[in-house]
Amino acid sequence: MKVTFPYMGNTCIVVKALFESLNIDFVTPPMCSKRTLELGTKYAPELACLPLKVNIGNFIESIEKGADTILMTGGCGPCRFGYYAEVQREILKDLGYNVDFFVLELPNGNFQEFLRRVRKLIGKKSLWKAVMAVKKATNVSIELDKLDKLSFQIRPREKVKGKTDWIMKKFQSQVFKVKGAEEIYNIINSTREELKAVEIDDTRYIPKIGIVGEIYTVIEPFTNFKIEQLLGNMGVEVDRSLNISHWIVEHMIKQILPLKKHRPYEQAAQPYLNTMIGGHAQETIGNSVLYAQQGYDGVIQLYPFTCMPEIVAESILPTISNDLDIPILTLIIDELTGEAGYKTRIEAFVDMLLRRKERVVTNNEYILSRY
Repeated sequence: MKVTFPYMGNTCIVVKALFESLNIDFVTPPMCSKRTLELGTKYAPELACLPLKVNIGNFIESIEKGADTILMTGGCGPCRFGYYAEVQREILKDLGYNVDFFVLELPNGNFQEFLRRVRKLIGKKSLWKAVMAVKKATNVSIELDKLDKLSFQIRPREKVKGKTDWIMKKFQSQVFKVKGAEEIYNIINSTREELKAVEIDDTRYIPKIGIVGEIYTVIEPFTNFKIEQLLGNMGVEVDRSLNISHWIVEHMIKQILPLKKHRPYEQAAQPYLNTMIGGHAQETIGNSVLYAQQGYDGVIQLYPFTCMPEIVAESILPTISNDLDIPILTLIIDELTGEAGYKTRIEAFVDMLLRRKERVVTNNEYILSRY
């Protein structure tokens, strides 16, 4: 058995740490590329959302590298993610690929079935070893998200433009050459020290933008055209509302174990969307409210074309923008999205935020001058 999985940002590093701890033979999908998208678009239904199409491309490229088993999580509710595995299974079957699917759905009342699937994946290894491997992989995800957050803070303030990009690119090339969680920790730590050593300019005004939306388009750089890097190089500090460690801890581990959940966005979303409607719609709404309350200059919503939960969220965001006086830009992405037009909209949004700040400062100076 040689296992592969979808490529989604730093998730690949987390899965790598998990599989290496369990000595599971695996194939890391090639980084998402134009070819990945072309393969998925060719074989997936036309109106399927972008993540499904990219995943199909991931799987085909991994099968070409020798994978014979696909691991992915499952889901339920209005979001079509719950249908991904079955749709993808049929597409690959029609293409003549003989692969097995392991779908690890959360144990919604059927914990024995969940354990059965885990046991089938890990073989004769003890469940305790599996728990320890999950713990190590979860810690890797937490450290990766901290590293990303640090890069988001350093990039807009660096004196030598491109330094942060160079450090993070080097990290991505090195981390797949090492084996095991401990060696991954070492590379994360050394990269963190390199980032802290970057010379920064603390005198600049740095606008802050929060990123919300559907998790795949928020986390995977290929689908969002490296939006954090783009904004950072424009002098903007970014905060990503969704990250891998939060998803693992809050939506998987705490769903299995009776642990208290930390989801402040649920209370923040109450006046606008007081129930979970599938996908990340409630998180989009709640985190947009939280960004406004925390003094962010703007919010950008990202989601794939036809994503039903995010379409609902998009219809509510103008009310939040008016109520809380925060500009919100929505970017809908599919395989036909042009990078040039996408960047132009982001640049115009940032220019608007800067002009807005200048007007506030000018008005305050005028008011003070009268006294």
